[in-house]
Amino acid sequence: MFELDVRSRQPIYEQLVEKMKEMIIREIWKPHEQLPSVRMMAKQLTINPNTIQKAYRELEHQGFIYSIPGKGNFVSPQAKTASQEKIAAIRHDIVRLAAEAFFLGVTKEEVLQWIEQAEQGERGGKTDDSFDERNENV
Repeated sequence: MFELDVRSRQPIYEQLVEKMKEMIIREIWKPHEQLPSVRMMAKQLTINPNTIQKAYRELEHQGFIYSIPGKGNFVSPQAKTASQEKIAAIRHDIVRLAAEAFFLGVTKEEVLQWIEQAEQGERGGKTDDSFDERNENV
């Protein structure tokens, strides 16, 4: 399915939310497709079922999934207007983060390099995750 980094500073449920959102956005999981049960996912990933439930609640809150009591959790269809709103929110976050990076002394070239790394990751290439460790003080 996917792997989680238990040594990461990022909480496991947040990693899970990100991975699941990626699978929904890339349409690996199709609209109205049933997601694995909390118990099944917890067993596959060997993590606490409460962590899975927390991730499912967050995904439902963000509109990526919906639940039917007694039936399970399902992928929500992604409306085009919702996508435009998400794009606007991402744009806002990127502008804010870039401004913060420039304030901290990061160059435009470094920011563009990060964007290229993200694009390589999107295309299935290997991203350089060690970059964060090398530049923690930047």
